[in-house]
Amino acid sequence: MLNNFWYAVEFSDEITSIPKRIKVLDQDLAIYRTDSQKIVAMQDLCAHRGAALSGGRSKGECIVCPYHGWEYQADGICVNIPANSSDTPIPNRAKVKVYEAQEKYGWVWLFMGDVPEAERIPIPELPNFNNAKLKTLHGDFLWHTHYSRVIENALDVAHVPFVHTGAFGDKDRPEITEFTVENYPTGAGATVMVNASPPKGIWGFLASKQPSTVKSRTAFFMPNITVLEVHLVFGRLLVYSAHVPIDDQTTVSKWINQRSFFTGNWADADARKRVLKIFNQDKPIVESQRPQIVPYDLNAELHVQSDALQVEYRKMCRQFFKN
Repeated sequence: MLNNFWYAVEFSDEITSIPKRIKVLDQDLAIYRTDSQKIVAMQDLCAHRGAALSGGRSKGECIVCPYHGWEYQADGICVNIPANSSDTPIPNRAKVKVYEAQEKYGWVWLFMGDVPEAERIPIPELPNFNNAKLKTLHGDFLWHTHYSRVIENALDVAHVPFVHTGAFGDKDRPEITEFTVENYPTGAGATVMVNASPPKGIWGFLASKQPSTVKSRTAFFMPNITVLEVHLVFGRLLVYSAHVPIDDQTTVSKWINQRSFFTGNWADADARKRVLKIFNQDKPIVESQRPQIVPYDLNAELHVQSDALQVEYRKMCRQFFKN
């Protein structure tokens, strides 16, 4: 896992005053929203007898342990032990680890690391995200594999004609034209022309029935964001995904779908179904890949020109892993 990054871990609207247990980088956290609307994320472990704080309740700016009522304020320090008499001091070790949190792009981001604030890599700037004209919906998808494989799959344009034939790709025209990778401070992207099959369902009413070539752009931003932008003949489709590393064998993709066409609520069910169809087509193959963690050694697997973006991802993983 890569430390000292801001990880997008949950949708902002999922965090309320009711504490919620989440798992990130194999660490159990309790996360809640205080009365002042600040999001607090801390180790889900009371310093007293190891109870899960996520099973408790929020109280003003504090979280209250469900076992003995110990109250921890937003900085993780215990400020009240109900069983103590008023003149009994609270032990100095009565505190839990707190993770800094921010809200951006509809996600909650946690800083998973220990470097000083001045040395931290900032939350990435995501292109075209804040477009009020696009219809937005979001959801989750569970993978039983390492998040690095999920990210690479999202960057892989060459699998589209074979895995997604009939949904998007065209197996009779699998060729990928040469493309150029553009590098960002903590990521990279590429614009690729993809041979697509004619769309079906309600999309088919707006498109030609002839095979077409579609302009698509895919990108990654360290440590766990991918972006897919597809320019269809009838509009633009974007999918932003935060691939949350639960542990080495589990990933949850928190995806945000945006579209410029069929912007009424009536089309949301179809849009959701299409996103999940693509993920479900990928799922058995991605979960079968070995090793589960993408090898940072570029000699460990073979590469061709169409793998250029995945190679850039591996190079960046190796760079930050060493640091």
